[in-house]
Order: sequence, then structure tokens, then C-alpha cells
Amino acid sequence: MTSSVVVTGLGIASPNGLGAQDYWAATLSGKSGIGRITRFDPSGYPSRLAGEIPGFEAEQYLPSRLIPQTDRMTRIALVAADWALADAGVRPEDLPEFDMGVITASASGGFAFGQGELQKLWSQGSQFVSAYQSFAWFYAVNSGQISIRNGIKGPSGVVVSDQAGGLDAVAHARRQIRKGTSLVVSGAVDASLCPWGWVAQLAGGKLSTSDEPTRAYLPFDRDARGYVPGEGGAILILEDAESAGARGTRVYGEISGYGATIDPRPSMGRPSEQDGPGREPGLRKAIDIALADASIAPGDVDVVFADGAGVPALDRIEAEAITAVFGVRGVPVTAPKTMTGRLYSGAAPLDLATAFLAMEEGVIPPTVHVDPCPEYVLDLVLNQPRTADVRTALVLARGHGGFNSAMVVRAPGSTA
Repeated sequence: MTSSVVVTGLGIASPNGLGAQDYWAATLSGKSGIGRITRFDPSGYPSRLAGEIPGFEAEQYLPSRLIPQTDRMTRIALVAADWALADAGVRPEDLPEFDMGVITASASGGFAFGQGELQKLWSQGSQFVSAYQSFAWFYAVNSGQISIRNGIKGPSGVVVSDQAGGLDAVAHARRQIRKGTSLVVSGAVDASLCPWGWVAQLAGGKLSTSDEPTRAYLPFDRDARGYVPGEGGAILILEDAESAGARGTRVYGEISGYGATIDPRPSMGRPSEQDGPGREPGLRKAIDIALADASIAPGDVDVVFADGAGVPALDRIEAEAITAVFGVRGVPVTAPKTMTGRLYSGAAPLDLATAFLAMEEGVIPPTVHVDPCPEYVLDLVLNQPRTADVRTALVLARGHGGFNSAMVVRAPGSTA
């Protein structure tokens, strides 16, 4: 029998809340973290809004020696990992070092650190470039730094599949636990709000150019015009259910099912919104695979956490996939990321954490500021939380290049 993999700890860093408690309270109240960029002067760029994490001072949480070695995203990830381990009641030094792993996702690596070192190279010369540049920019650095800080030496790695990567990393962590690793630190944090990172994001052509925070990022809306990026994400502690039970720790829920597909246009390598008719939508297939992996029917799902691209062509594909599986307005759908912006690889782990909190509280968090396009025929949870018995949730994520991922999570004690 395949062992169950459960989540026992959450560490959240979001534009609308630091820590799980603050984030959840902000999300239920509809508090948005989207605003004009303050990290640099955005006035010369066509897009000027982002979801920044306010008040995060790494020096409050980390040793001073780590600050010059790390990018902002890594500092946030280290703190979120600390919070997740504490939430799970785990002291890594008390566990066998090879029985723990770290598997995270990244969409861009340490852009802000890299920009600073490039500026030194160009303006002062190579001798002024930090030796830490050799790894601080790298996609795998969060996994590496979390493992070093906590003495973790088991199966570890990084997944790079843009916004879908957060789910893919958790799925890989689940796979390693099923192979015998007792505990894996997983999830993702991204943070690329610097001029160099901003130009790279603008090159994708899907950023909103609105300067109105409440109308800039509008998935499934009549006036959808692109998305607003953000920083942050969530780190989760995954454990074998038997090991978690032996520790007597609180269990948020189970990672029950996972499916992934990719659907680029073969000749161009571009996302599915440019594909012609007659092709099976990859997102729908990913949902079907995830439900089958969890051994459940569509009617067993209590809520869908949508990817919510905010781009009309992509919104249409997602709405059609959800409707094809669940029927017209057949399941509540929500996109709390309308309060944070799209956090790249950090977005889906944050949705997973939100799903577990929703199960615990019996409430579905809202999608804010959206006036839904009627042709999508979705049961969107709008503006206010909705009381519900949430036992099973489906989280969707898509990444640039055609990546599609879907994950089913269940409350403790749920059965198919």
C-alpha cells in the first residue's frame, strides 16, 4: 500500500501577511498587498504595480553572516522554512540528517543579488564582485541554504517550471517520502522585484499596465488586462503519515493527488493559448490525472483554487477546463492571489497552504475586485468568504512554456 504523505507545518510570507496567522486574517478580510512598487522607482516602466512584502527585515530573523551571502528571496525562504519547521514541532537537530530532504521550486533565482553584483562589475571592476555571486543567484540556492541552515542531508533538489513549479516541487517531495525519506521541506519563494528582474518580466508581454491597484489584476474579469507580479510564497513540511502520527503532531491534511502535463505548440514552443483547435487541453488532462491519482470523482472536490492568469485567452482555457470537469458552476472557484499578485513559483504553495487553512476553518477565501465575465460560467467566490465544509481542494497552476499542474489535497481523516 502506498504511504500517505501529510503536511504538518506551514511557513507563509506574502504581500498581505507575514506568517500564517497574519496572512489568513488578511485574506479573509480581503486585504490586498498590491500597490505601486517602492523597491525602486518604477515611473519609467509601463507596469508599475507589484505585490511587495512590507516590513520584512531579514536581520530580525537571521544571523548577520547570512545577509551578505543571500538574495532577498533566499532570506524570505529561510525565515519561512524556520516558521514551517517550528509550526510542525520539528527540531532538525533531533532527527537523522539523512532522513530529511529539501525540495523547492524557483522561477528566476536571485535576481536582485545578481543585479547588484553586475553593477559592481561594470562600475568598479571584477575585483569588487562578491564571491557569493557564484551561488546567490542560482535557482537551487533556496534548497541549498535551507539544507545548510538545518543540517539536512537527505534527497534534495529544485524544480524550475515557472508558476507550476511550486506544485511540481511538492509532488517531487511526496515521491521522495514514498521512497522512504521521513520528512521533506518543500514549497517555494520567489522575489524578483528589482529593475533587472522587472525588465525580464516585462519581456513576457503579460504584465498589467494599469496603475489602479484594485483593477490591475483581474482573472476571469470582463476587463482582464494581464497580471501583477508579487514576491513571497510558502514553505511546507511534508511527512510520512506514520512518522507524523508517531510524533503526535498536528496534521493540516494530505497530499492526495497530482497531475502534470505540458502543451506547447510543437513548432514554436509557446503556451497552449496559441494552439489550434482539436487538441486536448493540457490543463484539463492534468486535472483528470490528479483526480484519478487521488481516487476521487469531480463531485468530491469542495473548492478549486484557480491559477488565475488574468490574461483573457488563458482565463478562457482555465474556465473551460474547470467547466468540462465539474460542470457549469459545478464547484466553488477562488483566486486569493488577487490580493497578492502572482508570486511565480511561490504562488501554488501559498494556495496549498491557503487550502489547508480553509479546511481547518470551514471557509473559502474570496476572489477580490473581480466582475466576472459571464461566458466563463464559473461559481466564483467573490469579495466575501463563503462558509463551507471544505474537505477536499484542487489547486491549479500553470507556467510559461505550457506547464500545467494540478494537486488534490484533503483534510485529515477524509476518505474518497
